[in-house]
Amino acid sequence: AAVLGAGVMGAQIAAHFANAGIECLLYELPAKDGDRSGLAAKAVAGLAKIDPAPLASPALAAAITPVNYEDHLSRLAECDLVVEAIAERMDWKRDLYARVEPHLAPDAVFATNTSGLSVGELAEALPSSRRARFCGVHFFNPPRYMHLVELISLPQTDLALMDALEAFLVTALGKGVIRAKDTPNFIANRVGVFSILAVMHHTARLNLGFDEVDALTGTRLGRPKSATYRTADVVGLDTLAHVIGTMERTLPDDPWHAFFRVPDWLQKLVADGALGQKTKRGIYRKEGRAIQVLDPAGMQYRASDRELAPEVAEILKDRDPATRLAGLRASGHPQAQFLWATLRDTFHYCACTLESIADNARDLDLAIRWGFGWTQGPFELWQSAGWQTVAGWIAEDLGAGRAMAAVPLPAWVTEAGRTGVHD
Repeated sequence: AAVLGAGVMGAQIAAHFANAGIECLLYELPAKDGDRSGLAAKAVAGLAKIDPAPLASPALAAAITPVNYEDHLSRLAECDLVVEAIAERMDWKRDLYARVEPHLAPDAVFATNTSGLSVGELAEALPSSRRARFCGVHFFNPPRYMHLVELISLPQTDLALMDALEAFLVTALGKGVIRAKDTPNFIANRVGVFSILAVMHHTARLNLGFDEVDALTGTRLGRPKSATYRTADVVGLDTLAHVIGTMERTLPDDPWHAFFRVPDWLQKLVADGALGQKTKRGIYRKEGRAIQVLDPAGMQYRASDRELAPEVAEILKDRDPATRLAGLRASGHPQAQFLWATLRDTFHYCACTLESIADNARDLDLAIRWGFGWTQGPFELWQSAGWQTVAGWIAEDLGAGRAMAAVPLPAWVTEAGRTGVHD
């Protein structure tokens, strides 16, 4: 295999190939001084410093050969699979494709690891004869540990090739594969980032603290311990801003488009270089042993000390999803109102968007479980709480103007006899 781009993501994809016993060429620009493949070599050496470890054993780094685009393009002919993993710039990617394509083996699979750019537009930089063997293969970060890989084909992509690639990703790399349509941000980021935007909207609407929201949207909601805002710090606030920006630019006709914007406080943090965990300052920061959280009103940090209200904690203790959601919806406490509103709007968005982004509800749920670490996907949670009951609550809130967008639920949601989307 070969990976084009020795950034953090590209180097870790190469590492996971090495974990599977696959020799890998890791390409980067030539260094101006010294070893011309020094930039790629530095990325390989840097794998030892990443936590959690991308390599199953440090010795596996020997399976990754650092190379550069000036001296080693001819070696691409040795590779069965070539994955492009450079920065999310359409023009940069297309320029690189024109440069490397003549060196690819005729039967090689060429794939992009883009997290949301149009695979079809990227393919336009390739000869028509190559497009049958081109696709999207979107690993989630960190690629050794995140189960999800989204596969994105084009109308001209060889479907037998896609089946073989899926089998390879599952059996050799241990991944859960979801076939996604070629729509902005695909499935997991489209829905997952929408849910983050809904959280941000209702955080501001109800004047909640970021730490307060993280107390609500973590393990008690069946999501990772890092919840929402701490997860944003881990992912990188610049990365989050980029993905939101992709939705804003590429989905102008989405009825929720007004909410696809980077909040002012997030723009200010990114502009100030406070990008989260990688810069040791973002939504949270550590002062000595104390954890502080940003107060967006004054862009100052305060002690992170807001917690779950006891009455809301009691509601969330109930193991019956129907009772739990009913309790949240009926409660007058802002924390409960927040949770119901974010769940309602996520359910609503998934129902209205499903047909355009995924082949079925199962794929959407698995993409969110595997890509964002939820214990249940949105449709699974909705169904477990009573499909028609929750649909009625959503419709009632739509009628009262409480939802983020005034879009009717699709007819299939409330058709007679429907009790959910999963047997």
